[in-house]
Amino acid sequence: MAAAGLPAAHAAAPRVLFEGQWFDTMVQVAGSPLVLNGTGVRQVAWFKAFAAGLYLLAPASNVEQALAQPGPKRLQLRMLRDLPAAEFVKALNKGVTRNAPAQELQFLQPGLLQLDQMIGGLGKVRTGDVVDLDHEPGRGLVMRVNGTLRGDAVGGDAMFPALLRAFVGDLPYDEKLKAGLLGHKA
Repeated sequence: MAAAGLPAAHAAAPRVLFEGQWFDTMVQVAGSPLVLNGTGVRQVAWFKAFAAGLYLLAPASNVEQALAQPGPKRLQLRMLRDLPAAEFVKALNKGVTRNAPAQELQFLQPGLLQLDQMIGGLGKVRTGDVVDLDHEPGRGLVMRVNGTLRGDAVGGDAMFPALLRAFVGDLPYDEKLKAGLLGHKA
């Protein structure tokens, strides 16, 4: 079916509305089509920080299934409020540190520092910003903000799994966020 006179190949992918944010049900990362696995919201005390979507090659209901999938992956964060980049960095480091094995943390430190600098360089993430954190196999974690590439790929193939565990691992940022990203009703 064509939309607005465009050929079907250019028609917009279906979307889902979650927390007032539209998430595409399918995206392309590193040349591969990914499907929306689930959505969740990060709530701190009484305020909602961001809505998130997890994109994978195939559905996964737990972290092991998600990590075992070869190929690219995406975590998409849609900011629901302004936050200083320093707070974003602090939360990121805490989540990765809580979920990574001790022997892996030493290996991850250079990539975490690079990612901290990229995020810190933003100064602030603003309401409405879209932050894509993509795993591109062979390159590493690639960050885009509102579609604009930020810095170089980070941490090789180890960085994205460490980040994903912060969201859906044993000690996630938020259990409801984890449940949503893994496609479970919270």
